[in-house]
Amino acid sequence: MPRFSVIVPAYRVQAYLHACLDSVLNQSFKDYEVIVVDDCSPDACGSIADEYAARDPRVRAVHLPRNVGLGPARNAGMARATGDYLLFLDSDDTFTPEALQTVADRLEATGGPDVLVYDYARTYWSGESVRNTFARCLDEGGPASFRLADRPGLLKVLMVVWNKAYRREFIEEEGFTFPPGYYEDTPWTYPVLMAAGSIAVLDAVCVGYRQRRRGNILSTTSRRHFDVFDQYDRVFAFIDARPELDVWRPVMFRRMLDHFSTLYTSHGRLPRGTRAQFFRRARAHYRRYRAPGAAVPRRARLRHALFRLGG
Repeated sequence: MPRFSVIVPAYRVQAYLHACLDSVLNQSFKDYEVIVVDDCSPDACGSIADEYAARDPRVRAVHLPRNVGLGPARNAGMARATGDYLLFLDSDDTFTPEALQTVADRLEATGGPDVLVYDYARTYWSGESVRNTFARCLDEGGPASFRLADRPGLLKVLMVVWNKAYRREFIEEEGFTFPPGYYEDTPWTYPVLMAAGSIAVLDAVCVGYRQRRRGNILSTTSRRHFDVFDQYDRVFAFIDARPELDVWRPVMFRRMLDHFSTLYTSHGRLPRGTRAQFFRRARAHYRRYRAPGAAVPRRARLRHALFRLGG
């Protein structure tokens, strides 16, 4: 059983996949497996995965018969994982040198938590690298591990799957999987952190988050941004099923509104003629899940009020 299972879903990323896989295989820490999931990619991703698998026994190539999307592709990787911890790496991103050794050392030092949150840096085509704005939330001072309630500020760190290591037994016991959709990270990261019995942080950049010239898929103009409503339905359904998590309802309500307002006000996200429909859906979710109690920053109060008033 390897220490880590690194799951890399791949679709239309032939230009980046070599660099991604090299960043894993060039690590000094060697106790891992790499599961590359070819999501029926029409480019050379499948053959690249086969090439790496042929020359390194730690690499396994999984070829899906049809394109299923990022979330289900990750599920296919998890179903084949045997490592103590699951790590996810998007196929256009890279691990920093010594990332896996640093993660392994921190897991050892913190007693094997359910989740370890580590840092990332945005990397640009110009060569510039900019660390996460909320790096201060990963301060390693205090208890080695904790519950989310002890450090709720951790929710300020980008809610994505690939900046965390997950104890595989915890994920399997809780039955966590990724749903289909555009915003599949939302109903994974929030429930995982809320349910975790122990969380630890690592104040070190472990992932280079590539910023493409044309932006990532979530910055494109598409009706698929309406998927965000279904994903928050899943988050609140998770809370409904676990009464002990009801304390998080106001926090998730506020974060949902922040997410909606970011999408609504971001130029070029919503196709022409759909903004009014998006606003109506957002207002309906406001009414459905309203849970006062979480403090709202002054800069967000007007936006939240407009959703409430339908203005």
